[in-house]
Amino acid sequence: MRGHDRINGCLPDELMVEIFSRLDSKSSHDACSLVCKRWLGLERLTRTTLRVGASGTSDRFFKLLSRRFTGVRNVHVDERLSLTPRLATEEGVTMISSQMRHFYFLGFPNLEKLSLIWCSNISSVGLRSIAERCMSLKSLDLQGCYVGDQGLVAVGECCKQLEELNLQFCEGLTDRGLVELTSGCGRSLKSLGIAACAKITDTSLEAVSSHCQYLETLSLDSEFMHDTGLLAVVKGCHFLKVLKLHCVNVTDETLRIVGRCCLSLEELALHSFQRFTDVGLHSVGNGCKSLKSLTLTDCNVLTDDGLEIVATGCKQLTHLEVNGCHGIGTVGLESVGKSCPNLTELALLNCQRIGTRALLEIGRGCKFLQALHLVNCSSIGDDAIISIAKGCKILRRLHIHRCYEIGDRAIAAIGRHCKSLTDLSIRFCNRVGDRALIAIGKGCNLTDLNVSGCHRIGDRGIIAIARGCPQLRSLDVSVLQRLGDITMAKLGEGCPLLRDMIISHCRHITDAGLSHLVRNCSMLETFHMVYCHGITSAGVATVVSGCPNIKKVLVEKSKVSERTQRRAGSVISYLCVDL
Repeated sequence: MRGHDRINGCLPDELMVEIFSRLDSKSSHDACSLVCKRWLGLERLTRTTLRVGASGTSDRFFKLLSRRFTGVRNVHVDERLSLTPRLATEEGVTMISSQMRHFYFLGFPNLEKLSLIWCSNISSVGLRSIAERCMSLKSLDLQGCYVGDQGLVAVGECCKQLEELNLQFCEGLTDRGLVELTSGCGRSLKSLGIAACAKITDTSLEAVSSHCQYLETLSLDSEFMHDTGLLAVVKGCHFLKVLKLHCVNVTDETLRIVGRCCLSLEELALHSFQRFTDVGLHSVGNGCKSLKSLTLTDCNVLTDDGLEIVATGCKQLTHLEVNGCHGIGTVGLESVGKSCPNLTELALLNCQRIGTRALLEIGRGCKFLQALHLVNCSSIGDDAIISIAKGCKILRRLHIHRCYEIGDRAIAAIGRHCKSLTDLSIRFCNRVGDRALIAIGKGCNLTDLNVSGCHRIGDRGIIAIARGCPQLRSLDVSVLQRLGDITMAKLGEGCPLLRDMIISHCRHITDAGLSHLVRNCSMLETFHMVYCHGITSAGVATVVSGCPNIKKVLVEKSKVSERTQRRAGSVISYLCVDL
């Protein structure tokens, strides 16, 4: 540091580390690490989380990270992340290989959380090595790893503090591995996820009930589980708070015992259940008085009676999602509006039998509603949304998709009454036009807007948003044929914080519009512009060169020049190779 150093001479390392740990953004951390060598070393001690891609990552890379960031507690490795970092060595710059034969991230002495997502190179041998070196591990995610029973047994033997375990898509596991794991560390286990593990049966769940008395969360997706195993868990794990089930062979008998034994249950999700009826929901409504979240997906046997008993019995309900349950209609939702005043989030997806009258009751009774999601609900119209706007004035998020009876009147009412709205998505709603967005621009300060496919929206509506929503960060105007360069210019002037933008299929936007946009929107990180006939390779180059933070550009390959490919090939993605 130049001049007299009043900081390094006075503040000890411990205090500097404490100051750095309170910084609230990665950019602030990065800036401090560039001040001097001492700050660089101390700032590294505050880095607690590491995310890397397994594809293109080598042993040597993990070894270097473990030496540099000794304070890391959470490591997340994901095969789906196509990260190919480079390392500087005495010999020069070396590309990272794709092999992960040894696990040098085990050099982190304080490791508590490890996620290995779809890491195909991880076997039981590697998992045993992890278990033996990371005995303080509290969370382990093995989603998509082809590990065997021996590795899981080692985890049970060594990781006595393990609290969270995710075994989704671990096809190499059998009952033996999970049974021995629970006998070893089941007492500390609080969360367990199992999905698509064909060789794990009710036997494993019986072991869970015997050894995991303090289990709080169980997520189960299996066609091989029956009432026997789940009944054992429900009876043996009295502290269960979250239960997510996708089990086609489970019946009312399981839900009956859930209502009787799981008195602390707060979240229940039931997916694709065809063998239980309203009788099961009656038991839940009568017994689970602490229930706060209920998700029902493709449960076609359920009717309004089942939902009504849950609504009247579970007064603390704050989150409700109904998806594709064709037996549930307007009457069931009306009971929610009358009986659940604390509801904060409501999602109705593919609910053709739920009409406007249901949301009229929600608007009258659920004053604390903050999020509403409607997808393909053809019987809900303007009056329903107007009731929500007048009654739920703290609404923050509104997502409407393919609800063809909702138009300008409804969205304009939202703009007049819901001043806290920050996230608005109205996709493929054919009756929504400029008038609606003009009202939103006057009344709401949005950060996220998606109007994809609303063909009546043109320049006037988006310009109103540009003038009224300076905090806008995400914008999707794809498939809008009435937008031109004037809109891009106004967005550039009014929304300098834009980070994510989609203009695909907007035929009247040209290179000139992009030039105006990026002149002020230098924070853009993702930009999708496929099938925009007015945009050429010059426009693509403008976006790439004018946005220093750009991470992804989606465009046709024919519109990327050789020079742009050389300069920014790593951030460019192609929808089609040849059109």
